[in-house]
Amino acid sequence: MISTRTARTLSIAAFAAAFAGVAAAQAQETDKDKATIVVAGEGRATTAPDMAVLQLSVVKDGKTAREALDANNKTMAEVLKALKDGGIADRDLQTSGFMLNPQYSYPTNTDGSNRAPELIGYQVTNGVSVRVRDLAKLGEVIDKSVSLGVNQGGGVQFTNDKPEAVITEARKAAVADAVEKAKVLAEAAGVSVGKIVNISEQGFRPEPVPMMRAGMAKEYAADAVPVATGENSYNVTVNVTFEIKQ
Repeated sequence: MISTRTARTLSIAAFAAAFAGVAAAQAQETDKDKATIVVAGEGRATTAPDMAVLQLSVVKDGKTAREALDANNKTMAEVLKALKDGGIADRDLQTSGFMLNPQYSYPTNTDGSNRAPELIGYQVTNGVSVRVRDLAKLGEVIDKSVSLGVNQGGGVQFTNDKPEAVITEARKAAVADAVEKAKVLAEAAGVSVGKIVNISEQGFRPEPVPMMRAGMAKEYAADAVPVATGENSYNVTVNVTFEIKQ
């Protein structure tokens, strides 16, 4: 049986706990009710690219699928061998697409009406993605690939192998921009900026945005494809919430 004193002690403890819970809840509500400023900060950092990604394809036609495939295989094998002999590592070569398509002609009758399409052969397209880590060789790589039979290209992307440092600079710039914007807004409203209560980065890892700039062309051999590498710009946007000091 619980004594009167023990019961009284338990009642006091329960009351204290309940009071503490109410106080904590009120404190949380007070924090939620505090006035805030929410701004988006934008930061950008630039750097010269140190790697290029080429999309190259070999397209061959033949009367039969076998004939088209054999011709394509022969040329693509020569291209891959030349790329490897030129210093491109196996890890930087990756097949990026393969297609085998029938080819038709669409004859018309003498009266201009359409006749049934006629199968005239097949076309094989084999694509390869090439990472060129030595940009001084980029023009030479393109030139040699075309000489060996590459007859279709999907563009060049200049990028950076390890962009973490420049992305960090972009993030710092984004936060600094958010702080400056918050100060301007607070001053215009006649208040001051308090502590940061929340910060988040928009989207996923930033990707480089190519920015071409005059005078950035690299040296290249006289008989190679001229190349201008420009620079890459990494953009970061952050959302920052600040308390307002009344």
